[in-house]
Amino acid sequence: MQNRRAFLSSSSIGIGTAALSSILGMSFFKKEKGGIIKETNSGGARGALDALHFAPKAKRIIYLFQSGGPSQLDLFDYKPLLNERRGEELPESVRKGQRLTGMTSGQDSFPLVGSNYSFSQYGQSGAYVSDVLPYTAKIVDELCIVKSMYTEAINHDPAITFFQTGSQQAGRPSMGSWLSYGLGSENEDLPGFCVLLSRGTGRPFGQPLYSRLWGNGFLHSLHQGVQFRSGKDPVLYLNDPSGMDRQSRRNMLDQVAALNEKQLQEFGDPEISTRISQYEMAYRMQTSVPDVMNIEGEPDHIYQMYGPDSTVPGTYAANCILARRLAERDVRFIQLYHMGWDQHDNLPTACAAQAKDIDQPSAALVMDLKQRGLLEDTLIIWGGEFGRTNYSQGTITDTSFGRDHHPRSFTIWMAGGGVKPGMVYGETDDFGYNITENPVHVHDFQATVMKLLGVDHEKFTYKYQGRRFRLTDVHGKVVNDILA
Repeated sequence: MQNRRAFLSSSSIGIGTAALSSILGMSFFKKEKGGIIKETNSGGARGALDALHFAPKAKRIIYLFQSGGPSQLDLFDYKPLLNERRGEELPESVRKGQRLTGMTSGQDSFPLVGSNYSFSQYGQSGAYVSDVLPYTAKIVDELCIVKSMYTEAINHDPAITFFQTGSQQAGRPSMGSWLSYGLGSENEDLPGFCVLLSRGTGRPFGQPLYSRLWGNGFLHSLHQGVQFRSGKDPVLYLNDPSGMDRQSRRNMLDQVAALNEKQLQEFGDPEISTRISQYEMAYRMQTSVPDVMNIEGEPDHIYQMYGPDSTVPGTYAANCILARRLAERDVRFIQLYHMGWDQHDNLPTACAAQAKDIDQPSAALVMDLKQRGLLEDTLIIWGGEFGRTNYSQGTITDTSFGRDHHPRSFTIWMAGGGVKPGMVYGETDDFGYNITENPVHVHDFQATVMKLLGVDHEKFTYKYQGRRFRLTDVHGKVVNDILA
């Protein structure tokens, strides 16, 4: 006996393809000779949204996620008062009883500590930038620097999960998955959501990352992020087994598709359609992935632009070049994770090394996209899950100290894709502890990113287990002040 879903699937439209395509945000299928299902793609897969809510400013996103929590006080948020009062106790009137992590809650003292780096103002915006970011300093007039970000999460895992999924608890779809589901893809040969990882030199064996950060949650698995690696097999399980040629692979996929169609007719499970689509995508990626991953053909001036690490596979610099190549191929969401920003001790040395990893490549990516005419519709985001404290974790010496996690105020920057260039938004107090102007919550940030892509975050929902979910949960307001 067929259940209701199976009955609908086997009704007058065969396997219910039109309805399933609408639900999944996939392109339509059609039967060809022999009853085999093939995708009918014309430049990618359409998304679940029938129409955008706003005129989009951006078509794609490159998110340069700095895992571990970069110290805003040593990079962008210049606070000379901290140097003047170095070693003095953090006033309780500033701290206001904020909860602490287990790493500093046992400290008897919270001595203020300024940066060991020098700061200068740059560009027409007059933005302050630390001397460990000389390349970023040169492009401040391309950036929108937001100094007033804040979050509730005080530890890494919930804080990163919050930024990526809108919830501190695991299980929700990531931002890239939401956008893949809603907007679809403009490239039929590559996933709409690609992930690249690199390990920094600041704290190379610090906080780990988990694949659920780019997971699809309760959305169909078609929309999960696909990790690209630097080794022999950039995407796992993509290559054919030894002895199998391409025609044999094609024949096998056709037969598997036919079996899956029968299962779909019987059970009506949308994940079966997703699996068919994934098999077909993997087949096309056997050609497209080696092409996009092969950066050996890049001209010398590009390597010089991105810095000496750009020739080393798996580095942040090499991944920035790959991000540009993926953007050129209209991949919707490109996520770079760079680990190593968790400087609880030895910050002056470790933070400088970590900054060197990302400074030249990040600036090069912005300017490379601009010279190719891609920056205007590509939104670049740079930032981590929270900031660092204005007091030292542990002992202060002339050359060394550490900073704990600080969720109450931190800095990110954005470029291109419809944000105002040459802008510094928000401000913190003289201690760099509390926000005094234009606070931006994580959900506000997510709502703003969605609007830049033409999506109303309040209207873009997915019903699951009787509730309508969205990336911003029940919160978030668009920060219109930073939109061009």
